[in-house]
Amino acid sequence: MAATSLSSIELFSGAGGLALGVARAGFTHKLLLEYNRDACYTLRQNLKTFGKQCHLQEGDVGLFDFRPLAGIDLLAAGAPCQPFSIGGKHRGHQDERNLFPQVFRAVRELEPRAVLIENVKGLLRSSLNEFVEFIELQLAHPSLVASDPLDPEGWPDHLPRLRRARLERDDHSNLRYRVRKVLLNAADYGVPQRRERVFLVAIRRDIQIPWRPPTATHSAHALRLAQQVSGEYWKNHGIRRRVDGRSVRAGEWRLLAGQTKPWTTVRDALFGLPKAEPGKEAVGWPNHIGQPGARTYPGHTGSPLDAPGKTLKAGVHGVPGGENMLRQPNGRVRYFTVREAARIQTFPDDYVFRGAWGEAMRQIGNAVPVQLAKAVASSIRECLEMQTPLPGQPHLELPASYVQADLPGILVRSA
Repeated sequence: MAATSLSSIELFSGAGGLALGVARAGFTHKLLLEYNRDACYTLRQNLKTFGKQCHLQEGDVGLFDFRPLAGIDLLAAGAPCQPFSIGGKHRGHQDERNLFPQVFRAVRELEPRAVLIENVKGLLRSSLNEFVEFIELQLAHPSLVASDPLDPEGWPDHLPRLRRARLERDDHSNLRYRVRKVLLNAADYGVPQRRERVFLVAIRRDIQIPWRPPTATHSAHALRLAQQVSGEYWKNHGIRRRVDGRSVRAGEWRLLAGQTKPWTTVRDALFGLPKAEPGKEAVGWPNHIGQPGARTYPGHTGSPLDAPGKTLKAGVHGVPGGENMLRQPNGRVRYFTVREAARIQTFPDDYVFRGAWGEAMRQIGNAVPVQLAKAVASSIRECLEMQTPLPGQPHLELPASYVQADLPGILVRSA
């Protein structure tokens, strides 16, 4: 980690996956904002993980005044994904949980050097093309607001104006950003899960260094080679298994060896965890309690042991069964414990989740994998550190009125 400290604020923190990844990338969190009561319980239990200067604000983001905190380096937001999730109701911008207008307001009030937004792959559905264009253009021109900037239904009327602004020559009197959208697979960054997520990264126009997505560090090819050619995967787990390199094309091993690491599998993720007993937490392993009742049904057969897991999901009507089960080599299935699911999302073992099994699994299913968040945030940090901050840039200190023991109150926006 570099010696310099870059400041950050995060909206819609949930259980803290994105926030933890950003912190591990070297950003100093000043504030986490979250509405859900159970998620806030989890965040409070782990608040020291995000740094000594980090504070938690529980409540409605729409009532929060960001202006006293202007001058931060990064605004991160895991905007609620349910409106756009393939597993959700597909209501998109019409969903009351569409909180992108609050993200745009925060950008206007904070004027951060960079913005990081994460969402589900469903955001890229063709039916949402124009809405996503609106999101990108509004991020690029946050000062160009609609007649009612907090009305998510008014975006179609505002889109043509944003399109015209894109074609105009830069007006340096306005706040502007360069925006890039990428789709990343968490498995390509060492996460034991095939989880595709969309990231929108906006870099303020006064920063000349372009942002580049992080380079993949892991691959399916390397896992195939470790399992079928070298047998290294099985050796690492103390398993005797014959390998047959004839199924791999000639030269593939030489081409890929050393370029990327093998995808991390569920077996890799669960290594070292004791057997979980139903209804009893394993000693020294928080949230590691067996959950009975797992069963398969068409299309929901669980995650294989020797591959990255399926995408853990929160579910609209409770915890989905298939995505939150392990399919063992003998064909039997069982639910993941909360601790196992946390490992699959690359949370550390001392990170404690509050709530019953279903609630904790919902928090984990909604989270950004920590390791993926770190990879993206590190690439943003690298971009910002290559650009010297503008002279006279204010040093961000949390106003005294914000610093309370638990920050129980909400600071209402002033007119």
